[in-house]
Amino acid sequence: MSTTATARARLRRLAGLALAASSILGVSATSLASAPVAPAVLVAARTPSLYASRAPQVVKAACPASMAQVGSSCVDRYEASLVEITDDGRETPFSAHQTPEGHRVKAVSRKGSVPQAHISMVDAKRACKAAGKRLCKAAEWKTACKGPEATKYPYGNERVASRCVDTNRTSPLSVMYGGERSARTLNDPRANQMGNTVEKTGAAEACTNGYGVHDMVGNVHEWTDDGSFRGGYYLDTKLNGEGCEYRTTAHAPTYYDYSTGFRCCADAGSAPDDES
Repeated sequence: MSTTATARARLRRLAGLALAASSILGVSATSLASAPVAPAVLVAARTPSLYASRAPQVVKAACPASMAQVGSSCVDRYEASLVEITDDGRETPFSAHQTPEGHRVKAVSRKGSVPQAHISMVDAKRACKAAGKRLCKAAEWKTACKGPEATKYPYGNERVASRCVDTNRTSPLSVMYGGERSARTLNDPRANQMGNTVEKTGAAEACTNGYGVHDMVGNVHEWTDDGSFRGGYYLDTKLNGEGCEYRTTAHAPTYYDYSTGFRCCADAGSAPDDES
């Protein structure tokens, strides 16, 4: 074969190869261009939730049910009564009509109880401490008494007869002693057992406010930690100030008589849970 023929044959082979490559590329390009594209699939993250394995969190209330939350304080809903703690740790009811001086006692706040009287500020503090609380501060007591509307009486600014235990009550000292007021007569245990004197806690249902505290005016006086007692008692809610402004400062912290009682307070979040 001549050199010219050889060259021509080589050119034909190269042309054939180029055509084949072009066909292959064209088919491939067309196929790629027309092939359906699989839709993107979003795969859910398999990272476990940070909270999935945690047990539900129980959030403790700022105040137990027997106390009302007043700002940053918890205030007993009812005037205190007492239980006595025996040597073996049992709790037994303590008489509301005798002094707890010299007894190991604890304060409780319950509806339908006879409020403790014949108690000094010293013993009231001791009883509150035994309950995991403290005697109310003067400012928080007054705030609780006035309610969210800051009124003179728990229920409003004007005194309303019989709303609280402070209207037409019997004077036990007048009945028993002709009005004599002495250490002997003021602590006669019969005084508040006479009819139409002290009422059980919560009996005067209207003597409350938006905080849900009861009997802060009338019934028995209530000691506060400034050495005064407040709110008046069943025979007087206005001689030393009216209603929630009532304050008696004439007595030492060791003083007590048939009219003196108390209730406990605590910082919000610090009071123990109610006993079942």
